[in-house]
Amino acid sequence: MVGLKIAAGVFALLVALLLAQLLFAPQREPVPAMTHGMPWQIELPAPGQSRVFGLTLGGGAASTLADARRLSAEVPKLALLTPQDAPPALEAYFESVSLGALTGKLVLSIAASPADLESMRANAANTGHLETGIRQYALHEGDRQRAERLPLAAIVFIPSAGLDEAVILQRFGAPAERIRQGETLEHFLYPAQGLDIVLDSKGKEVLQYVAPADFARLRAPLGK
Repeated sequence: MVGLKIAAGVFALLVALLLAQLLFAPQREPVPAMTHGMPWQIELPAPGQSRVFGLTLGGGAASTLADARRLSAEVPKLALLTPQDAPPALEAYFESVSLGALTGKLVLSIAASPADLESMRANAANTGHLETGIRQYALHEGDRQRAERLPLAAIVFIPSAGLDEAVILQRFGAPAERIRQGETLEHFLYPAQGLDIVLDSKGKEVLQYVAPADFARLRAPLGK
């Protein structure tokens, strides 16, 4: 289904947006020991699928935004983003969630067809611009309700407790690949789990989850 495919440019843009707007000075706090629902507890319920934080990515059993809302009493900010050089993206943002013994920010990418996205843009109550120049549309209430029933395409978690290389290797194991990006970023790639951990020496770490079947779209923007 077209709605279930993540354009590499959209997801790369999501990462850039997070790094530009949500990063703070790094804080190295102790990371709690393993408990249920931690970021490294990734299940593989079926080929090409994954489950983390109780949410399933990929396949016909993919979780929805309505499912994700059970993680927090907070009402997420839901918006349609339309950058100039990439396809539109429908995203939900939680300022603070508790996942296992960790807290952090949560951004959900919602799978929607081009027709759905265009309809939501046409119905939008108001618009605004982010500092990055991306146009942001606040959804009409009817479209908000429709968005809650759509499947999740990706999950981004930004933990409050800082991670470092030792913690990543201890909790997640050795990655299949490591890629440096610029002077401060390094990607720890786990294709079998559909996970990319972005370690930032000058900011907050970003954990990006997709269904393993979609991992190539997550890996492609990083180049060779």
